[in-house]
Amino acid sequence: MNYEFIVMTQNQAEEIARNWHYDGQYAFYDMEADEEDLAEFLDPNARGESMYAVTNNDELIGFFSANEIADTIDIGLGMRPDLTGRGHGKAFLEAGISYVKSTYEPKYITLAVATFNQRAISLYRKLGFQDVETYMQDTNGSTYEFLKMRYEC
Repeated sequence: MNYEFIVMTQNQAEEIARNWHYDGQYAFYDMEADEEDLAEFLDPNARGESMYAVTNNDELIGFFSANEIADTIDIGLGMRPDLTGRGHGKAFLEAGISYVKSTYEPKYITLAVATFNQRAISLYRKLGFQDVETYMQDTNGSTYEFLKMRYEC
């Protein structure tokens, strides 16, 4: 695939927030699952220049955020629900890592993932992310365990 990272438009944010719904336990990642996250995602000022729409041949296939903290870029990512679990994650994440390295030149890339999402954790480990710590976080109306992971560039 030919991934392109562009600053997210309001229409793209609305499409993702209102129409992307994941199955089963992954519904946790629906933007509408947490009112605070939804409001931030839909606010162009809160999104700023660090939230990217990821396209392939002009088709919206995912989103990617990159927040700079000293020598580290903390990322967040999501793939369109109908593309998940079909073997596209590796290329999607590799493209994101490459984009972050070339755009920001960080020493590290970090991310956080809910610990129930073993599918994602396995992929992150395969691509070189190391476990840093687990912690509890209030979100989506409850408290969940998350794993912070780090990739050395």
